[in-house]
Formats: sequence, structure tokens, C-alpha cells
Amino acid sequence: MFSLQRLLGRDEKFFNLLEAGAQEARGSVEALVHLLALPHHQRVLDEFVLRRREEKRIAEKISAELCRTFVTPLEREDIEALSSALYKIPRTIEKFGERILLSHALLNGADFSKQTRLLEQTIDVLSTMVGQLRGHANLEKVKEQNDRLQYFEQEADRLMLELLQDLYSGKYESLRVIALRDLYELLERVIDRCRDCGNIIFHIVLKHS
Repeated sequence: MFSLQRLLGRDEKFFNLLEAGAQEARGSVEALVHLLALPHHQRVLDEFVLRRREEKRIAEKISAELCRTFVTPLEREDIEALSSALYKIPRTIEKFGERILLSHALLNGADFSKQTRLLEQTIDVLSTMVGQLRGHANLEKVKEQNDRLQYFEQEADRLMLELLQDLYSGKYESLRVIALRDLYELLERVIDRCRDCGNIIFHIVLKHS
């Protein structure tokens, strides 16, 4: 176990900003689930754009504060790495939203529910991990949570193989195969981004244990 409070230069603003970044990432996932529940003619990208822009604003704020702060509660490169990794989550989800609107005529009722269920579980664990950086983070607990992220990422890989096997069965038109593969890969990438964030957090905790 380690205590970040014992470090010189403890500054709540960095924890506040990182937690805000995690909330924007969670909000992007929620927006994705909501979008997929709507009929095509009601789908818009406004929420995705807002989340991604806010995450970018938070990342820029973190960079600015790092320039102004002499001593930080976490190592600067760790703060920057986690901020950058968090930003990639809503950015990738926005790309998915753009592609699904562009290719809607080819999808014909495609089901993304298995991926989104995995993604919701993944973002819940990640949000908890980010929040634990503020106080006393238990190394074993953080490792357990990071292992869960690794498990979700492996499940996403396994699901991807199943979906590709179906796509390549020969029963779909070529354009539909291309469109769905692109969307499947983007959803898998979002889970990969969450796993990357978890790895960064685990290494931060491990470093100070």
C-alpha cells in the first residue's frame, strides 16, 4: 500500500482533472449505448463531439498545469501518459459514431450489444481505478482490477474472432463485410484503450508501493 498524501507537492487539481477525464470517457460509452438504441434517422454525433472536445480541453488543462506546477503529486510523465490515454477513448468512440452513420445502409440490423456490454464493464472498472489514485491505493486491489481489464480485453479479442468467422463465411456482401469489420475493430480498439489506461495506473501504483 502507498500513500500519495505523503508526497511533497500533493495537489488535488491533477486528481480532479484525471477523474474528470475518466468521467468524459464514461460519458462517451454511455452516449454510444444510447446511439445504438436509436433508429438511424434519430442518430446524431453531437454528444460524441462534445465529449471528445471536453476530454481534449481537460488534457490541455493538465499540460498547462504541469508547466506551472513545480512539484506534482505523481510523476509528470505518468500524469501526461494517463491523460493522453484517456483522451483516446472518446476520440475512438467518435470515429465509431461517424462510421456507423456513414455505413448505415449496409448494416441491416447488425448487433453490437455483446461489445457494448463488455465496454460498459470495462469503463466501470477503469473509472474506479482512476479514482483510487487520489487516496490510498492498495496494490493488490489495483492489480486485481487491472487483471479484470486484461480479461475484458481478451474477451473482446475472442469475440472479434467469432464475429470475423461469421463475416468471412461467404453469406454477406463484400461491402457489408468491410463496413462491419471496420466497426468491430473500432469497438475492440476502445477496449484496448481502456486496458492501456489500466496498465498506466497499475504501473503508477506499483512504482510507489
